[in-house]
Amino acid sequence: MKIVEIAAAQGSADTVAAIAEQHGAASLPAAPPGEDGRQTLRVLVDADNAQPVLDALQGVFGSDPQARILLLPAEGILPRPAESSPEAAAAAREVATREELYNGVERGARLDANYLLLVVLSTVVAAVGLMEDNLAAVLGAMVIAPLLGPNLAFGLGTALGDRPLIAGAVRTNLAGLATAFACAAFIGWIWPANLHSQELMARADVGLDGIVLALASGAAAVLSLTTGLSTVLVGVMVAVALLPPAAALGLFAGGGHWRLAGGAALLLAVNVVCVNLAATLVFWVRGVKPRTWLEKRRARESLALSIALWAAILAVLVAVILLHPPAVR
Repeated sequence: MKIVEIAAAQGSADTVAAIAEQHGAASLPAAPPGEDGRQTLRVLVDADNAQPVLDALQGVFGSDPQARILLLPAEGILPRPAESSPEAAAAAREVATREELYNGVERGARLDANYLLLVVLSTVVAAVGLMEDNLAAVLGAMVIAPLLGPNLAFGLGTALGDRPLIAGAVRTNLAGLATAFACAAFIGWIWPANLHSQELMARADVGLDGIVLALASGAAAVLSLTTGLSTVLVGVMVAVALLPPAAALGLFAGGGHWRLAGGAALLLAVNVVCVNLAATLVFWVRGVKPRTWLEKRRARESLALSIALWAAILAVLVAVILLHPPAVR
């Protein structure tokens, strides 16, 4: 359950109550008007009906610059609402609204000093783990790698047709991967690559299993986000697909092993494409879209272009994988 709180001009209670009744929500008693003539209204709504209620309220109060709509979690309700049927109980689930998704994803896509520092630290740990054939260190690096945010932001921006969010996500993702590459290349330059490390050499080869892993990672990330579940473990899955190949690419390039670097670059490219393709597809399947008709049309165009572009790039990369021998054989 969620609470939608509306701060609007006095006399809006009947409108809010009608919207709540239309969507099967409960209109709570209104607070007395303040000195400025505004009053606070509240609606109690199921999580899976929160988006339609928010859209209806935005349609009514969106043109009022003084109105405010807040979405708050309802941690507990007494007495507990009775489920109408076993099917209704099974259908009750946490569903994040478009506004919640945007707020959470936008923060993770910000390019700032903290993001770059985490990329540097995670790359150093990953590089050491790859060079020393230490799986525990590689896994530890993926826990702190902040690579999930910009990839989710790109998928959400595509689903909503939000060009500023897409541009910010691309900028942050490129900056993160470039920083990881530069850091690992410096380490590879001063520390000759250990070509006997299984963890390192595994990132110089690309197989169909890596494609499946990256697709599953991107899909799981969006599912966890849209259902309101924790994305921490899923963030590790995305880091599995992106951080080790980027670190391996830098280590090989820094040491002058260009053929192996080509294999790591191909693996990284495949994983980036698969993560973003899967994320975009799941946002589409989950029905995440803008509110107005014009925004929906723009989002459909953006979504179709993005899916077609990622699919075409993936097809080219798969052809390269199948036509060229692995770098480590």
